[in-house]
Amino acid sequence: MTYLKRSPWIIHYDASSCNGCDIEVLACLTPMYDVERFGIVNTGNPKHADIFVVTGSINEQNREVVKNIYEQMPDPKVVVAVGICAASGGVFRECYNVSGGIDKIIPVDVYVPGCAARPESIIDGIVKSLSILEEKRTKMNSPAAKKDTQSGGIQ
Repeated sequence: MTYLKRSPWIIHYDASSCNGCDIEVLACLTPMYDVERFGIVNTGNPKHADIFVVTGSINEQNREVVKNIYEQMPDPKVVVAVGICAASGGVFRECYNVSGGIDKIIPVDVYVPGCAARPESIIDGIVKSLSILEEKRTKMNSPAAKKDTQSGGIQ
């Protein structure tokens, strides 16, 4: 088993949604779905998180909060956009203060479709993000990446 697949920690943030996807994210923690069987732990501290799970669309009030959480997370990190609102703004995309999906301000690695996204889909998206997280870790630890950071990124 690889390094990060043993116990990835996630942080969940509701950007601005109807709470349908949030209820399904919480359902993943119940004994019926038991996401912890994969070693996944939900944390409230971005400095400990490997995976950023976001529900809802981006608006003017949460734009800086989402950026701040993302920037506080250590590298490597993965972003999972859960639901149609996180992907594109969903039914709220025409609202005057909605900017769109999460990818308008931070890079998204995995999109989980649905309105509301089913717990099985959310778990599948998080499990897919584990392999992306491992790839990013491998690239970070490659000799080329170490050489690039030692030279200050200038080649």
